[in-house]
Amino acid sequence: MDKRPILLVMSNGGDVGRTLRALAKSEIQNEVVVAKDGVEALEYLFGKGKYDHRDPDELPSLVLLDLELPGIDGLGVLRQMRTSELTKLVPVVVLTPPEGTLHLLRSYRLGANSCIRKASDPAEFSSAIQQITRYWLHLNEPVIEI
Repeated sequence: MDKRPILLVMSNGGDVGRTLRALAKSEIQNEVVVAKDGVEALEYLFGKGKYDHRDPDELPSLVLLDLELPGIDGLGVLRQMRTSELTKLVPVVVLTPPEGTLHLLRSYRLGANSCIRKASDPAEFSSAIQQITRYWLHLNEPVIEI
């Protein structure tokens, strides 16, 4: 099992809480780092700003990326991740709005590994988050460059 941190990039406090509760239910042992906007997410990933003490070579095992972010939106974060040699292989699961068909297409074109719609039903949302983390942390074989 991959023990590296999960980066949760989400600005809505209610969604952050729901996601953290779902992750707790899936009994993962990974630390969860929450970035409230795209700028903070990129600073974390590249070891800049308030994360300048962090080694950027120690990448997260998974990024759960909301598209609806202030400042640099989720697509902007994804674009920068996929154009960097450092982060281009980090698994990214995009959380799209329920009506986000165009967002799905754009996300996949920019290199998202998976996209799920944010369900309004709390039980459905929790189940989706649990299934995603089980897959990416338990079943998936990550590429870790040496």
